[in-house]
Amino acid sequence: MARTEAAPSSSTATPPPGRLGRIAAGSMRHRKTALLLWLVLVAVLTAGAQVAGDGYRNDHTLPGTDSQAAADLLAAHGVEPEGRTARVLLKNADGLDADRDRITALLDQVKGLPSVDSVQAPWSEGGAVSRDGTIGYATVALDDGGDPLAAEDLTRLLDTVREAGGDGLVTAVGGEATRGAEEAGGGAAEGAGMLAALVILVLFFGSLVAAAVPLVTAVFAVGGALGLIGLAAHLFTVADFTPPVMMLVGLGVGVDYALLIFHRYRTELLAGADRHHAAVRAMEVAGRTVLFAGCTVIIALLGLVVLGLGALQGVALAVALTVLVTMAASVTLLPALLALAGARIERQIRAREAERRARRGEGGADPADGGRWAALATAVGRRPLPVLLAGVAVLVALSAPVLGMRLGFADAGTDQAGSSSRTAYDLTAEGFGPGFNGPLVVVAEGGDAAPGKELATALGGAEGVAAVQGPFPAGDGAVATVLAFPEAGPQDEATAQLVRDLRAEVLAPLADETGARYLVGGPTAAALDFADSVSARMPLFVAVVVGLSTLLLLAVFRSLLVPLKAAVLNLLSISAALGVITLVFQNGWFGASSGPVEAFIPVMVFAIVFGLSMDYEVFLVSRMREAWLRTGDARLAVGEGLAATGKVITAAAAIMIVVFAAFVLSPSRMLQQFGLALAVAVLLDAVVIRCLIVPAVMRLLGARAWWLPGPLALARVLPRSGAGAG
Repeated sequence: MARTEAAPSSSTATPPPGRLGRIAAGSMRHRKTALLLWLVLVAVLTAGAQVAGDGYRNDHTLPGTDSQAAADLLAAHGVEPEGRTARVLLKNADGLDADRDRITALLDQVKGLPSVDSVQAPWSEGGAVSRDGTIGYATVALDDGGDPLAAEDLTRLLDTVREAGGDGLVTAVGGEATRGAEEAGGGAAEGAGMLAALVILVLFFGSLVAAAVPLVTAVFAVGGALGLIGLAAHLFTVADFTPPVMMLVGLGVGVDYALLIFHRYRTELLAGADRHHAAVRAMEVAGRTVLFAGCTVIIALLGLVVLGLGALQGVALAVALTVLVTMAASVTLLPALLALAGARIERQIRAREAERRARRGEGGADPADGGRWAALATAVGRRPLPVLLAGVAVLVALSAPVLGMRLGFADAGTDQAGSSSRTAYDLTAEGFGPGFNGPLVVVAEGGDAAPGKELATALGGAEGVAAVQGPFPAGDGAVATVLAFPEAGPQDEATAQLVRDLRAEVLAPLADETGARYLVGGPTAAALDFADSVSARMPLFVAVVVGLSTLLLLAVFRSLLVPLKAAVLNLLSISAALGVITLVFQNGWFGASSGPVEAFIPVMVFAIVFGLSMDYEVFLVSRMREAWLRTGDARLAVGEGLAATGKVITAAAAIMIVVFAAFVLSPSRMLQQFGLALAVAVLLDAVVIRCLIVPAVMRLLGARAWWLPGPLALARVLPRSGAGAG
């Protein structure tokens, strides 16, 4: 037996306030206290994080992989990872000997800089000169103390080397430490995103005061979250690139959540409610939507924690806490701000609505009337199948590049042309070969002969290996390392295939022959192992998140088809967004440097976007359900739901899009990819899915959209959530 829910013909009485309504009422009643508590909380957390100092650190371990086993083996035998070093790259078309005096003077100057321990010239054992004598590098050993290198010291090194160039001598500095210093700075992305969000809010509400309320709520939430994670970084491993990711997500969802609640507050005011009851009703209805969406994001992010992907665990935990703090601010701080500025906001809202009605001659029109959105719903309802097919075709076309997505990590080869790190990378490739930028560290342990001799011979004859160096025995002589330089660059697919071939076709037979153990490690192999681990664990992660979210929607809407539709469409919007970043960053569209997609971008984007998509799903479809329960007319419910929510969904999406897209201005390639992926996903979700595909699907399903299998309905397996509309 199956059951389709229909509503009574008459409206029911408004139920008494629930828990969220009581929280909103308490915050409004004690508005000054609530605001003061948030101010104190943010100040204490921020001050505490500053006093505690920088606790962010990267965790590159990945248990169970060859590269991690190689690193652990070297550490166990007293071989420390390569210390903090930099390379000063030099080029003179007439030969470096022609500028030997200038180069020597430069290196003497570098040797006297702060944080520099020693410098080995190109002509010494620690440097190198190309075969034609035109390109060489000097190795700079940086201070190997426990504290991070001072940014000003690294900047001074960069400036010193840069200023020494000219008159035929090209100079550049390479190395992760100096590359990080060159990437530092930025800061424009957050400011640009907040300014754009404020402009959209002012246009939406027609009032600077009303527009400021959601933005202030988001700023408080982000400020508190940054302080909290700054302290948590001393207890957990949190990567140093986490704060900008937190700001990106916090600003986007903070403004989004506050706007959805504020819009319902505005709707209740225009429907005749007083400020107090409008805020309580807004929290009861839209606040529930916000909590549902936020919990979905948190569940997805916590799913990343159990994947065991090193630094990704700390990032996921930090972003989950950011969303949690944002939810808390939305249900406690926002009502207090509404109470403090309520009278002025109400006057402005009513005045603007009166002007709008007078201009359109609407008189006493229903404030929920969506005008153009109602017309759009009608147009979609006339031809739902063509609209559905066209929308799905767009998403599928954008998703196609995902099939060729290559995961990895950015290196200096994808840095901006003209930067010191990119110049050093290009000079290294030109003088010594592209593989010299990412050698493979192959470790040998045991065997009948001295470790490493057979290994060096085997690697030297392997296809795809340009050169080898070593073996270099460890202090105790039990292990040895051989450096294998690929013919291709570190990010080239050929290098990834070389690592796989060496492990399977060269080292495995050699191990059987010699009885030794061989492991391929180093940064290039570690990046490949991380990407392979993400790819292997992604299906299980997606299945768990989609399954839990579908069950939650099943309880919210008491429908089987609506959750299934939501899951499929959310997956399509995410895959389309990943397809776009594949085209831009992997294929080099729009002038971007071509290279692999950052390995953890797909899982992070999936976790965040899936929750945000559920936000809009609940907001739109719950309004349709509200109309369906009131009228029993499925066609009317679709039109009314889109008319009531289309404008606010578009405004909320526009805000998140500009906040996320602003991070394309960041100097960090990772943040560029993350921001663009989130912006595209929200754009597609709000415009193509919520405004076109969902109304088309709901129109085609009709009353069947609210069908619930009989056993679930009659056995009361599912609780009645009472979910309302946004």
